[in-house]
Amino acid sequence: MITPQSDQSSRDLLRALFDAAVEAAAPGRCLPPYLPAAPAGRCVVVGAGKAAAAMACSVEESWPGGAGDLSGLVVTRYGHGVATDRIDVVEAAHPVPDAAGREAARTIIGLVEALGPDDLALCLISGGGSALLALPAARVTLADKQAVNKALLGAGATISEMNTLRKHLSAIKGGRLAAAAAPARCVSLVISDVPGDDPAVIASGPTVADPTSFVDARSVLEKYAIAAPASVAAHLAAAADETPKPGNPRLANTELHLIATPGASLKAAAAHARAAGIEPLILGDSLEGEARELGALHGAMTRSRLDDGPLVILSGGETTVTVTGAGRGGRNAEYLLALAIALDGAPGVHAIACDTDGIDGSEDNAGAIIDPDSLARGRAVGLDSRALLNDNDAYGFFQALGDLVVTGPTLTNVNDFRAIFITDA
Repeated sequence: MITPQSDQSSRDLLRALFDAAVEAAAPGRCLPPYLPAAPAGRCVVVGAGKAAAAMACSVEESWPGGAGDLSGLVVTRYGHGVATDRIDVVEAAHPVPDAAGREAARTIIGLVEALGPDDLALCLISGGGSALLALPAARVTLADKQAVNKALLGAGATISEMNTLRKHLSAIKGGRLAAAAAPARCVSLVISDVPGDDPAVIASGPTVADPTSFVDARSVLEKYAIAAPASVAAHLAAAADETPKPGNPRLANTELHLIATPGASLKAAAAHARAAGIEPLILGDSLEGEARELGALHGAMTRSRLDDGPLVILSGGETTVTVTGAGRGGRNAEYLLALAIALDGAPGVHAIACDTDGIDGSEDNAGAIIDPDSLARGRAVGLDSRALLNDNDAYGFFQALGDLVVTGPTLTNVNDFRAIFITDA
């Protein structure tokens, strides 16, 4: 059995587990097996998400009809673009949409509306597509949609709640993209970043029938006591253009394939741990809730298993952060700081938490890493961990210690990855 003994070797193991999870969801690896046969007519590639450009590149490299048969456009987050030959790549803002995303979405709708029955709309969908496909419904302004997005983010709304509202403020989400492509065949290749892998939630389900309603959308605003801007309130109240529902004939010629999921990435990390002689325990790939509360819960659970090492506890999902302070810090950093406080220097415990897209919220890091002495090192340089947590400034804590994990964009996204390593030392 191989048991890392030093802090550095434990850190190396945790980083290797994260890298294994990301690699399992790399578009160049997971997309080619799902490519459909070339159509009799045209193939137009459209899509949105943090992985969209890398997915488009993989399509060009592996397309069975040859790259010359392809055209289209995908939109991805700023800094996540890659070079392509036939499929245009547009970069736009995330998590709050901007005009670049709106214009890209408008172009995408136009491309698929021009398709006929012999053509194929190949849709490349990944996490982040909800903000990037920013085509507001008629009479809803982009500025008002931005305001609602910011309010939901600050209130700690879940991704399902946010996307329920987004679908009903959009002219492209909630199955509308697939409906616009009819009568062409519509094939969606999807990388999941949501708990439960529900295609109707991933990127707000642009090619999937929507089971939610305007009533559901209004209830999200009511739950978080968000005062809707005038154009949003009027649109939701009118409820005049409901999203396509299951059984809608415009969606009859559609199919969808999940090509990468959080669960598959956790299994890849678990396999890497076993190869290193360490037993993995997977808690699940759909853990939600407040980041700091989950960190405290995992800290208590870990303390109860200190004699079970070597053991690595793996989990995924998407937590939320209700912002009450003025600091910097994404949900993974906040989870880790709360975990460190709960562990209170417990010996032999190291942990990592990172977003698999390489960006923890809106900062420049994927996440961070902790060791048994993280709190002590913080105190030595004058950091009050609890005060920083209360100020939502976990980023500041880990930046001061040099313990941020910075990867840059990974060009995929299967949500958060967490690993707690209990050594046998």
